[in-house]
Amino acid sequence: MMQESRPRVEHLVSAGGVVYRLADSRMEVVLCGRADPPVWSLPKGTPDAGETLEETALREVQEETGLDVRIVAPLGTIEYWFYRGDVRCRKTVYYNLMEPVGGSVDRHDPEFDMVQWFDAERALDCVTYPNDAQVVRRAIERVRGHGDDTA
Repeated sequence: MMQESRPRVEHLVSAGGVVYRLADSRMEVVLCGRADPPVWSLPKGTPDAGETLEETALREVQEETGLDVRIVAPLGTIEYWFYRGDVRCRKTVYYNLMEPVGGSVDRHDPEFDMVQWFDAERALDCVTYPNDAQVVRRAIERVRGHGDDTA
């Protein structure tokens, strides 16, 4: 009897953030976009050697959005699966609630075509991935003072 071969599994980690500001008492968040195919997502990326998850989140958000940010609070994690070739990958992304302390979305790196501020409620409809919407929802609840549960 032939044994069925299982794909190799790789466990990957990323870190990123939901950058927010209050404008006329409305919460706005930053989304990063690509034109083709159209995608709106949260900034995140992979740790460099020796980097903590917090350092990764700060660096990746700065690179991808052009904003200098500070971490306000953790927002927990999301997990998802995908294939890279014939390797099955499980990615865990650690998110943080962040505030801008400088910079400009005009300074974002070329990984994204556009970086824009969105009304937080509208961002829930604009993000491409349901996991991103879940994280934006956590950020809205945290900023509005309704949630300290970041799991």
